[in-house]
Amino acid sequence: MMDTWLLLQMALVLIVIGGVAGVLAGLLGVGGGIVLVPAFFYAFQTLGFDGPQLMQLCLGTSLATIIVTSVRSVLGHNKKGAVDWEILRNWGPTIAVGAAIGVTIAAQLRSDVLQAIFGLLGIVVGIYMGLGRSDWRLGEAMPTGGKRIALGPMVGFLSVLMGIGGGSFGVPLMSLYNTPIHRAVATAAGFGVIIAVPGVIGFLLVDIPDSQRPAFSIGAVNLVAFGLVIVMTLLTAPWGVKLAHSMDAKPLKRVFGLFLTLIALNMLRKAIWG
Repeated sequence: MMDTWLLLQMALVLIVIGGVAGVLAGLLGVGGGIVLVPAFFYAFQTLGFDGPQLMQLCLGTSLATIIVTSVRSVLGHNKKGAVDWEILRNWGPTIAVGAAIGVTIAAQLRSDVLQAIFGLLGIVVGIYMGLGRSDWRLGEAMPTGGKRIALGPMVGFLSVLMGIGGGSFGVPLMSLYNTPIHRAVATAAGFGVIIAVPGVIGFLLVDIPDSQRPAFSIGAVNLVAFGLVIVMTLLTAPWGVKLAHSMDAKPLKRVFGLFLTLIALNMLRKAIWG
């Protein structure tokens, strides 16, 4: 029988983290998953669920919340006319293919391998957020043809392996191809839905023994953590959207980049040394 006080503490932590993730999703376009995956990992581990599929549980639950958060975020941005629907239509199918491939591979990997992947990719994202410059360019418009066919699946694939929406890779990609930052953040929210839907479908089918997952889980998605987090993200994502259109997010982005790098380094450390 789990300690009631411990359960209440974990519930409170997830509620707070959900609120923070919602604001970040709307403000920075990074997707709440970049915060939620580590939070779920430590919460589930503290509750005693530390099996070889722990990271799959974290990824699946994170992606489930991203479906709701991203829809709310993209609708908020769309009211301000910031979503580039042409980019979503052109890139959506290739991103979805990458997401489907990603969940197929993630379902077969051990938790420590997924931890290492999250750590390595998280360091890359964190460094870019901390040191990246808004004037860096790879081109003057979003790629078409072969480049889109190559880059689109990569965004979906890497995002699913980290349990995140499309912002962490989509916003830098669009910015490097001359998409204004507010439009990139808004459009990346749509990437999140495209990535999370096939990802969640796949994780719902993952077979995890009952002894290695919390109660009220379906496959690799925990409904309790999903519910606690989503209540808060629904409340706070619009706040992030408002902030995104009223302030310069650059200083906050650099601080968050450092924070993310430290989280990713710790996840990598745990993957290597336990």
